Amino acid sequence: MSFTETCIGDLLTFQRGFDITKAEQTEGTIPIVSSSGTSSYHNHWKVAGPGIVIGRKGTLGTTHFLASNFWPHDTTLWVKDFKGNDPKFLYYFLQTLHLENFDTGSSNPTLNRNHIHKIRVRFPALLETQQKIAAVLSAYDDLIANNQRRITLLERMAEDIYREWFVRLRFPGHLRVNFEKGVPQGWRAVCFSQICTFEKGKNPATLSYSPADGTLPYLNVETLEKEGISYAPRAKNAIVCSDDDVLMLMDGARSGFVFRGQAGIVSSTFALVRTESKFKNIVFEYLKAGKDAVVFNNTGSAIPHANKEFINRMTMFLPTDGVLVDRFNDEYQHIFRQTQNLAQQNAALTQTRDALLPRLISGKLAVDELGIHFPPGMPVLE
Repeated sequence: MSFTETCIGDLLTFQRGFDITKAEQTEGTIPIVSSSGTSSYHNHWKVAGPGIVIGRKGTLGTTHFLASNFWPHDTTLWVKDFKGNDPKFLYYFLQTLHLENFDTGSSNPTLNRNHIHKIRVRFPALLETQQKIAAVLSAYDDLIANNQRRITLLERMAEDIYREWFVRLRFPGHLRVNFEKGVPQGWRAVCFSQICTFEKGKNPATLSYSPADGTLPYLNVETLEKEGISYAPRAKNAIVCSDDDVLMLMDGARSGFVFRGQAGIVSSTFALVRTESKFKNIVFEYLKAGKDAVVFNNTGSAIPHANKEFINRMTMFLPTDGVLVDRFNDEYQHIFRQTQNLAQQNAALTQTRDALLPRLISGKLAVDELGIHFPPGMPVLE
């Protein structure tokens, strides 16, 4: 593999994005890409795809590839000129540079495109080499994206089963059941607090960044967003979550978000929702469906948060017949296990791709002799 020593400005040209307010946006299909990714959609584009956008303000250095037309926000930089290099390869290449370390802001983190252009790098000179490396990494990303689409469909199926049985009350045999004041015979209306308890997490005194005896994964927002994981000791007062327990994000912009946990120590940002195992799936879907009400009915604080007192007063319908609950869990768990398997596959694929990325980009793994077929969706320059 032939490499050249050069500056980033000789490989591409960055341009600052375009400002646009929410009031100026009209609903459409064009992604408006902010520093953290697609933030909304508009009916007009500024840049023809394919393109690359990186975070300029706030979330620095994040790299986003857009296959079709897009609007890069003012908080970003976008590649105005690829200078004959492969766009998809440059997308991967930029991820290895850790551009967040080139912050030029005093109080608000900022990237200066003129500074980035001067960074010296080692770069594969042949376009064919760039395309082969991009093809290898794209194959992993395509598999991950396909699995994620399947996960989304399965999650919708699970949600539809819950809504059919417990919201619309069209459970098996409902046509043969009498209803009284909207409640089916053999069912009961219960307050959330009658079947669940909230345990607010606690922040541990110490953290480590590798697993050790007596430590568990520390479940915080960074873990949720897959930005890295740390570990905490199993202290006496720690709130410990088991696999598939229900956790709710209690504070911040994403308050009310619920997810299935993993074995770990729960941070103070989350609450562990304890309930009988037979109700775990029902409670999870119930909280997902009620997210907006949970956050809207808070105590008036300027900071969004989930109102535990309001949640405890919320009413849900449950069958007293354990056979019906078991039947629901059987159907739900069949779908849930498929989503877990796909998520595990994605974790393994991501780990492999991330290990390959720096080795391919640096040339430690050569691709010159590989007969690579380019993925159908990958744009290839001639």
